[in-house]
Amino acid sequence: MPGRVLVVAGSDSGGGAGVQADIKTITVLGGYAATALTALTAQDTRTVHGILDLPAAFVARQMEVVLTDIGADCIKSGMLHTAAIVETVVDVIERLAPQVAMVVDPVMVAKGGANLLRRDTVDRIRTLLLPRATVLTPNLPEAEMLTGIKVRTRDDMEPAAEALLRLGPKAVLLKGGHLADAAHRNEVIDLLATAHGVEAMTSPRIDTTHTHGTGCTLASAIACGIAQGMTLRDAVGRAREYVLEAIRTAPGLGSGHGPLNHGHPCTAGGA
Repeated sequence: MPGRVLVVAGSDSGGGAGVQADIKTITVLGGYAATALTALTAQDTRTVHGILDLPAAFVARQMEVVLTDIGADCIKSGMLHTAAIVETVVDVIERLAPQVAMVVDPVMVAKGGANLLRRDTVDRIRTLLLPRATVLTPNLPEAEMLTGIKVRTRDDMEPAAEALLRLGPKAVLLKGGHLADAAHRNEVIDLLATAHGVEAMTSPRIDTTHTHGTGCTLASAIACGIAQGMTLRDAVGRAREYVLEAIRTAPGLGSGHGPLNHGHPCTAGGA
């Protein structure tokens, strides 16, 4: 089988992030994507113009029918906008997929700066969702929201990654793309933290504004690799290479943070 990924996330009307990016990524990498929509957004490359939450009961129903018929080898969560939806997602997983691996992308802020998460939802993510995660993939602002630790330099990243691990996920990929100091002007450093230690993974920084959906894309690529039986490190390595090339070959659409080229051929087998 190709590797079944159930994506539980919001929709991006611009097609660059959310379930649209997830489906494109998983398909290109040879997996099978099913979805449970949590919210509809009206957004473009500049900002989020509106959010419409779906009822938690309907989110649950989407998950239930997929898990009981098609099944899943990995679950990827993205935008979970309300506390009720977080609670519902965790409940369905505990009932129907307690042993299925899960990649949690704690989507909190859009690329254009819009807040995508209600304040009362952060605690539910921290206490209910993170202990379920096989891999947690926060960027630096999200790590700050979850831990209360300021992460502004490379030296801040490791304590933050370790603090995130203590919240319960089996692994954390802390993404360093937001580092803006002179020392990291030309590279991106991500930290992969597990119970066995912390590993730095680096790649060249591409000077571009066309980075909309990078977080969704990376998390879905990791989820696809896990669903296909790859080791965590190989799944992360392939995902990082895929995203780098998707940024490098971005089509240049929109007047703000444009989408990636999700359709580029990817032959990377790991790190």
